[in-house]
Amino acid sequence: MSGTDTVDGAVQDASERTIRVLIADDQPLVRRGLALILGPAPAVTVVAEAEDGEQALTLARAYRPDVVVMDIRMPVLDGVAATERLARDLPECRVLALSTFDMDEYVVAALRAGAYGFLPKDSSPEDLVAAIRTVRAGEAAVAPRLLTRLISAYVRTEQVAPPGRRRPAAGKADGLTPREVEVWRLLATGLDNNEIAGAMEISVSTVKNYITSIFDKLGVRDRAQAVIAAYESGLVTARQADDPD
Repeated sequence: MSGTDTVDGAVQDASERTIRVLIADDQPLVRRGLALILGPAPAVTVVAEAEDGEQALTLARAYRPDVVVMDIRMPVLDGVAATERLARDLPECRVLALSTFDMDEYVVAALRAGAYGFLPKDSSPEDLVAAIRTVRAGEAAVAPRLLTRLISAYVRTEQVAPPGRRRPAAGKADGLTPREVEVWRLLATGLDNNEIAGAMEISVSTVKNYITSIFDKLGVRDRAQAVIAAYESGLVTARQADDPD
């Protein structure tokens, strides 16, 4: 059963409020399957289903979901373009991208466009619900090492950013301190905060402070975009990601 925003007229704690979800996928069976998976999840409710990116935008404007579970390959308007427009026009609607393949250049494009996370379609129901909760909290729902492998594979294939795409981190990186650059490099090779702290012999709270400053100086929103920026700036290469030592 889905939760509600109030109990006996009292406002619930934010962590208990219902997460409103919009599902966007061009395959009816997939949409129905995702809705059935999310139906029993506590404090999660599916408010609408869309069959393409254009319809997802229309329904998002009407229903104002907290999370849009977005297939990235759809007709009419694909999930990447829809994500970019949602991030610009309705930033409160956070996108969780879905792909049939865990190694897909479109996933990188979706993360660059503003998606908060990514899941392969063969993920477990538990992983889907957990990712929705993570995205709703404003955090990146991508395992660090999967993110690094994904972007590394994309860079190997494309070598350069897509046509028309600037490399925003290249100039902004000049404002980072040497310690911030090192944290950024370790983050981009797939280390989590605890691993970065161990490698640099500093506290986890100090790592978090560095990361907050790095995000601000690079003009990125989350870990996924910071990793993409590291590759685009040349700070990290595919070989370094495979062998961070």
